[in-house]
Amino acid sequence: MPPPAARPSTATPRRADPARPAPYDRRRRSLDHLEPGHRIRCLAVLHPDRIRRRLPGDPEDRRAHRGPDQPRGLHLHFALCQFFSGALLDRFGSRPLLTIAVAFVTAGAFLYAQTTSMATLIAAQVVLAIGSAFGFVGAGYLGGQWFPAARYGLMFGLVQCLASLGSAFGQPIISWQLTQVSWQQLLNGFGAAGVLLIVLFALLVRNPSPGPETLAQTTAAKAARPPLLSSIFRDLGACFRNRNVVLSAALAGVSFGSMLAMGVLWGPRIMEARGAETSLGAILTAMSWLGLAVGAPLFNVLSDHWNNRRIPAVVGVLLQAVAVALLIYLPSETNSVSVVTMFCVGLFSGAHMLGFTVAGESVPGKLVGSSAAIVNGICFIIGGLLQAVPGKLLSQSPALADYGHALLIMPILLVLGALAGLFIKDTGTRTA
Repeated sequence: MPPPAARPSTATPRRADPARPAPYDRRRRSLDHLEPGHRIRCLAVLHPDRIRRRLPGDPEDRRAHRGPDQPRGLHLHFALCQFFSGALLDRFGSRPLLTIAVAFVTAGAFLYAQTTSMATLIAAQVVLAIGSAFGFVGAGYLGGQWFPAARYGLMFGLVQCLASLGSAFGQPIISWQLTQVSWQQLLNGFGAAGVLLIVLFALLVRNPSPGPETLAQTTAAKAARPPLLSSIFRDLGACFRNRNVVLSAALAGVSFGSMLAMGVLWGPRIMEARGAETSLGAILTAMSWLGLAVGAPLFNVLSDHWNNRRIPAVVGVLLQAVAVALLIYLPSETNSVSVVTMFCVGLFSGAHMLGFTVAGESVPGKLVGSSAAIVNGICFIIGGLLQAVPGKLLSQSPALADYGHALLIMPILLVLGALAGLFIKDTGTRTA
């Protein structure tokens, strides 16, 4: 995901943890293309009806699948794959795995384009989820490997900034493209671009060159390395036993999950119930992602400036709870206010990026990928639940008051997430 603002010299490495190799100037690569599956996921989730129209069966049966449950399958596959992606990155590094991940995303695009049955659709989702699981975590992992530990949080914030901009502008761009070509042609085009990315990743992406001390430690560790599966679960277990990782994952999960659920699904639905035009929904979704694009790096910058992780995270999540509550309980006709409020929902959800920072700073360098994968996986699990659970509480034709009752869970969870954040042991002084 994104390039850095400034690159420190390798003459005086700042890493305190010997498990993190020193920066390698000559082969630093831009992180811009490490979300290769993002636009394909955008098409698969935002335009699923285009795909389902091609599936055989009763249209009424397929229509029953639309609604809050639509993205749940992709979110579940994606979230489960997250937990393993970080541990695999910790063990094998970025060079082989990210190239393989792009290949999976490319294969998923071609599978989606050839979808003629529900089995093919499910297979495409699984393949795409496996590849995409390495995108966000892989980008942040590269940032942690190529740059000093003090910049780890900012690297993740810039990754999320680019991903959010892709989400904000991806929907209107893809919608326009679908007026020019069929969705099969569009996905085949993404697949063709993926083939080019596979070649570029294979040629350009490298693991940093370790120093002599790190190389000796790595060689000794490889000699005593346990079997792959047991080492993955060992690393995940070590992260789950770390209180800071669990608490930061909870805070980040409710923050990002609420933003995702409100921005993609429930915010537009609430405004439609208030009598707004359907077109407002696309604007609200874009504004939530634009807000996150600003907030993701901003909270890390503020956290570094104040040398404190806990307070900015807790305050940001509480402000997000206020913005979500305002969006749910605003008076009936408030379109312009809803746009600003949705931007604030995204802006304050940028506090969830501090969950990645705290988790990464709370574990040894060899577990950074695992900790990031756990936080990201929890974010998408909670996001999927917050899209699905309120839908189960609503009737077939819900009134505006029904949305208020069903969505009350979001501000409550955000307050609970902020309370969990108060028990996080601050790690800001470690990278001052």
